[in-house]
Amino acid sequence: MSLHFKLSEAQKNSPWLVLVHGLFGSADNLAGVKRHFESTYNIISIDLPDHGQSPWTDGFTLEAAVTGIVEILDNNQVDEAAFLGHSLGGKVVMQFALLNPDRVSHLIVADIAPVKYSHSHQAVFDGLKNVPLDAISDRKEAQTALSEYVKEPGVQQFLLKSLYQTENDEWQWRFNVDGLIESYSRILDWPQSNLTYEGITLFIKGAESDYINNSYRKEIAKYFPRAKAHIIEGTGHWLHAEKPSIFNAIVARTLEKTPS
Repeated sequence: MSLHFKLSEAQKNSPWLVLVHGLFGSADNLAGVKRHFESTYNIISIDLPDHGQSPWTDGFTLEAAVTGIVEILDNNQVDEAAFLGHSLGGKVVMQFALLNPDRVSHLIVADIAPVKYSHSHQAVFDGLKNVPLDAISDRKEAQTALSEYVKEPGVQQFLLKSLYQTENDEWQWRFNVDGLIESYSRILDWPQSNLTYEGITLFIKGAESDYINNSYRKEIAKYFPRAKAHIIEGTGHWLHAEKPSIFNAIVARTLEKTPS
């Protein structure tokens, strides 16, 4: 499976940075990060399987996502890169680093931990299924149907970014709604292993988010013994969008560290 990606090249000898979005998103979700670093880094922004313009699968797995990223790096002759992933993308880059430690110079994980999470997206799934794609005439009608279950305007707008019209004027979601529902238990899970990544690692947490809490410290240290943490006050799960300048500055300081 070949994943869709966007390539932004600074200079031939510039270091590489791989950006991986979260659940229901696409490569464009981290566009602010890309713009901040694209003058000094060659950047690969990836659409995960079942998202954006990447192929739909029979079932999302972290392993398949990692394999797709390996293929992208190989095809572009990238031996080593820094990796930044948000939410589900954070799980993907963590798994990538554990399986391919020699290809990761820096690991930055935004608001997610290497643990199994509980179900928290039922309202989103219900809202997406409530949108009658064959009957709506515009995005406003889609938002009205979505809002019956998804009450937060910001979440509504985030999801609607992936609603588009085909060449035949048919409305479709870019992400695979049914496939993600079927795969949801695997998306929540985390594969237990004895693997570790010993390189530079930073976990960035939104102060108002509950995706990372103190009880996860042991699991983080188990897989990433050199991990550091930074909390951004006044932000929730969408920390990179809520306070982009602070987020990018924190990322920049980590990327400036020299791998040992």
